[in-house]
Amino acid sequence: MRRRAAAALVVPLSALMLGASSCGVIPEDWRTPAFLKSDEEQLDERLPTATGPVGEEPEVSFPDIDPPKEQISGVVHKGEGESELVRSDDMLLVDIVDYDWTGKGKTEKVQSTYETGAPMLLQLGQMTEELTADLIDQPVGSRVVYVFPPSDPTTGQPSEEGTTSVSVLDIRGRYGKGDVVPGEQTTDGGGDLPTAADAGRAMPDITIPDADPPKELETVELVEGEGPEVESGQQLVVQYTGVTWNDGEVFDSTWTRDGTPATFAIGVGQVIQGWDEGLVGQKVGSRVMLVIPEDLAYGENAEASGSPAGTLVFVVDILGAVDTQPAPEPSDQPEASAEPEASASPDGE
Repeated sequence: MRRRAAAALVVPLSALMLGASSCGVIPEDWRTPAFLKSDEEQLDERLPTATGPVGEEPEVSFPDIDPPKEQISGVVHKGEGESELVRSDDMLLVDIVDYDWTGKGKTEKVQSTYETGAPMLLQLGQMTEELTADLIDQPVGSRVVYVFPPSDPTTGQPSEEGTTSVSVLDIRGRYGKGDVVPGEQTTDGGGDLPTAADAGRAMPDITIPDADPPKELETVELVEGEGPEVESGQQLVVQYTGVTWNDGEVFDSTWTRDGTPATFAIGVGQVIQGWDEGLVGQKVGSRVMLVIPEDLAYGENAEASGSPAGTLVFVVDILGAVDTQPAPEPSDQPEASAEPEASASPDGE
């Protein structure tokens, strides 16, 4: 549960691919027959090769040519199995390795999520068709190589000057609409706490008991997950529904947004305190009911800020927990300006 419903979803992506998609479309000059669709059997011979198993950093070899002047891409390894095909509205868990390609035989690795140990979450619905064409309908475990020619940083248009960028993207997992944890629900709660029967792939029906709400945070494990424990600072991928204790009415739910999973950082104050305290330490794959007292939710002035008041009850499916990228190392270069930069608020506004 975000602090405000209007908070924007932050989608982590390599700086390279962000730059290529910042204008919303690939420039016309880049739309050439060299852009290969994923169902074509033959790859453009100008594409670098990337070998080794998905899940390990690939060995990348570049052809002995000058970098291409247009954007090209292709699936260089197809994952096994057809049960985990990527859909156009999925969120993907990926590893990315980026290279600069400055000339014939001149390449340099820029960054690798394999080295940082922190894969990325990509929301395909927020990316351009040119970037997602080689991802959609591919099985998890596939590998895609992208080549981006230089572009003007101010206009996003192709430029004769600059560096060609190469991204090798490994699809490690996917999260889709309506996804829930796979385990069996062993309890519905109850007693002096709410009940939430297993609703399958539908929004859970949370029933509030005829009792006073607890004064302390209560955590009930409805489904016991088998994954690793959630750690502070990770990005969680969840389905959730929240109701108020006072009337049992739903005030927020991923199910009212077509069952699209939500993602946010946990344990760092991005969400209400009851979530930070109640979800850190839970296992991925768990379904957890949280009963959060007012002081760990939105506080006594919740209504004034348009937030739900009093004790809140959530049912949360923990679909995934992803380590975040480490903060960039401080630069030794002097700052260009003494003017302070505007900082974003914790909820992205």
